[in-house]
Amino acid sequence: MPLHIVWVPKYRFRILTGEVGRLVDQDIRKLSEWLGCEVIELNVQADHVHVVVSIPPEVSVSTYIGSIKGKIAIKMFKSYAMLKKKPYWGNHFSDEDTL
Repeated sequence: MPLHIVWVPKYRFRILTGEVGRLVDQDIRKLSEWLGCEVIELNVQADHVHVVVSIPPEVSVSTYIGSIKGKIAIKMFKSYAMLKKKPYWGNHFSDEDTL
């Protein structure tokens, strides 16, 4: 059964544009495949991400979301140092309560 998952960057900053948005799209697809999940639909907007994904029974939803958000956050902060310059970012890609 496909799940529709939406999450936003912390403080809903509009950072998912241009190259950053393309990186997020590409990485969600790669990581989903790596986890054995099928991305049915993916839409990366400037301030949020929509993904419709089919997750196999052996992968929990929380494992999927945690893996995707965690790995993308690490890669984004390594690739785009500008994102670390704002003191309120705290190296978190998104708020914990946006699941």
